[in-house]
Amino acid sequence: MRKLGCSALILALITIVAAMSVVYYWGGSGPLKRNITISIAPGTGMGQAADQLEKAGAIGSASNFKLLARIFGGGQGIKAGEYSLPAHLSRADILKLLQGGKTLQRFVMIAPGWPSVTVKEALMKKDELEGPVDVPAEGSIMPDSYSFQRGDTRASMVKRMQRAMTQYLAAAWAKRKPGIAVTTSRDALILASIVEKETGKTSERRLVAAVYSNRLKRGMPLQADPTVIYPVTKGRPLGRRILRSELQADNGYNTYAMTGLPAGPIANPGRGSIDAVLDPAQSNALYFVADGTGGHVFADTLEQHNANVQKWYAIRRARGEM
Repeated sequence: MRKLGCSALILALITIVAAMSVVYYWGGSGPLKRNITISIAPGTGMGQAADQLEKAGAIGSASNFKLLARIFGGGQGIKAGEYSLPAHLSRADILKLLQGGKTLQRFVMIAPGWPSVTVKEALMKKDELEGPVDVPAEGSIMPDSYSFQRGDTRASMVKRMQRAMTQYLAAAWAKRKPGIAVTTSRDALILASIVEKETGKTSERRLVAAVYSNRLKRGMPLQADPTVIYPVTKGRPLGRRILRSELQADNGYNTYAMTGLPAGPIANPGRGSIDAVLDPAQSNALYFVADGTGGHVFADTLEQHNANVQKWYAIRRARGEM
């Protein structure tokens, strides 16, 4: 009886040690020597995923991983996507990562005021995206940071960006202030694109929107330089002074040679510029000019504006720019 009792104890101890070894093996540091990414395709099962992990060096044995995943995984499946695996990540944490679907997030940033040609260029630079894409309609893209996964298509990204713009513009238009200068959401988008290109200061947007709104209401030409530049460069920087011939061009965009809004947006405006157009500042200003600090000084009358222009010229001469 004593021998049997001793044997049972030894067997129990062996079982406990073996169990502890399995737990340590499962939860201890894995063999991966460097950070990697791994893509799990839709429809991939545990066996295929384990083979991928073994081939990548993240686990030592696919068969052991599959067995222990059945024991410790709670019967939960894994999710497709691209995953970032840090060096020495344990087998337990690898399974938890795949089951939780916490995929690697990649981003493409679209800045407010970018023209659509630049949006296309940004998408084409992301090698993880797939497929061709046309230049989106100007003004149809909502500037923002957009996450994506390897293998997403550029065309699907454009659809997401356009859907975001459509939804935001509709919601903002529904909350517009009464008495604004534009009568359709399309016109609001066009004017917002001009406001976006005319100032980089958040604090000035509603004032700039007020100037152009006041001009529209009075039937005055908007005289916005970015609208002159747009047909020449499709929204890219001009890199030189505007030519007299460009100021006289009749092309549907030159707001020096016409009254009213241009034929379409000249950029993709952000939320702030859309909001500014739909709720402009209470101001009688009809003019503005640079103040030398990155902002502008505003004026109600041409006389005040001309004085402000002379001050701006003096600043430029002092800088050696004139």
